Amino acid sequence: MRRLYRLRLGLMAAFIIGFAHIAMAHPHVWITGQEQVIFGPNGDIVAIRHAWIFDEMYSAFVTEGVGKKGQLLTKADLAPLAKSNVEDLAEFDYFTHAKIHSVKVEFGEPTDYSLEERPDKLVVLRFTMPLKTPVSAKLFSFQVYDPTYFVAFELDKQTPVSFVNAPKGCSTNVSGAKPLAAEESKKLTESFFSGLSPGSDFGVKLASAVIVACP
Repeated sequence: MRRLYRLRLGLMAAFIIGFAHIAMAHPHVWITGQEQVIFGPNGDIVAIRHAWIFDEMYSAFVTEGVGKKGQLLTKADLAPLAKSNVEDLAEFDYFTHAKIHSVKVEFGEPTDYSLEERPDKLVVLRFTMPLKTPVSAKLFSFQVYDPTYFVAFELDKQTPVSFVNAPKGCSTNVSGAKPLAAEESKKLTESFFSGLSPGSDFGVKLASAVIVACP
């Protein structure tokens, strides 16, 4: 499946070529996520705001040769890449999957996206996914993952999920993914992923689940 070798989130083809000799199996990119659940004035959930922190290798590749030496790259410096990042994610539903009472939630086009370099030299992508229709905060759940597991997501251990304008009494529960059995892990080779049928949703097996509950 060729798209397994496409650059996700704005990666350039040269990166894959250079990285292929050390990355013999998925995943190829690692992201630590910090998620915000945004509430409207009437207490409904209206959007999810992502902050995705990329691994050292991807961050170094993005920043190499860009900007002034010794200075951190700003949102303005990385604006073109931020735009391509978000546009490339459309094919994969922006890696954002949500449900309300087990019914799939539909999102609109992403807004206020940006990409910048942090003082620790890691690059962070931020963007907001507005819900097409606001939903009740009762039994709302979501997961962030790449179906093909080209990109591996892990929620931040300190601040995985936070609320914006949440009604009093709202809470969140984050459950980690069940580890793969040893035999399953052995199968995670490039040939395994290239043989996945279109529409395969392997990544959900390794995705944390977030449940939001409000009175």
